[in-house]
Amino acid sequence: MDAEFAANAAATAAIFGVFGMVWFGWAQEAPPKAWRPWLGIGSVLSLVAAIIGGIVTERTWDEGNSVDERTGPLFGVIVLIEVVLCAAGAIWLRRAGRTSLVPVWIALIVGLHFFPLAPLLGYPALSIWAGLVTLVALLGAAVARRRNLTPSAVVGAGTGVALLAGAVTALVHALT
Repeated sequence: MDAEFAANAAATAAIFGVFGMVWFGWAQEAPPKAWRPWLGIGSVLSLVAAIIGGIVTERTWDEGNSVDERTGPLFGVIVLIEVVLCAAGAIWLRRAGRTSLVPVWIALIVGLHFFPLAPLLGYPALSIWAGLVTLVALLGAAVARRRNLTPSAVVGAGTGVALLAGAVTALVHALT
């Protein structure tokens, strides 16, 4: 399940760390008070993973990576589709008066976009994180409703944990 190249695993750690921090931040919109310290810890750990991942990426990129003239543009197209779908869904949900479901929608699209990236980048472990983030999105609204929590708290924390776990795992791949 390792990435073919250390640089790709390290870049994944950096990206997952940054976005893990973002999701832990989003979870802080209206979480239970007891969650706040844990969300802060998750944010700090995500930042650390992002920084270490960035340093290792810079140091290993020239040793080889899976981004080339074929995969680079395809990666860009996949990310562009992700961004457009996230934005369109968020706008639609806002206009429909369902703003609280925006994090659910965005987590779903984020999770789904990892599926085609796994084979493209030669990093099968991305499929694991794709499944986890997608599962968080699919279950998040129901869990939030059942526990009388905001979707942003449930989905933000769940996605943050999944991305932090992915970042740590990617760092282990990059460093071993």
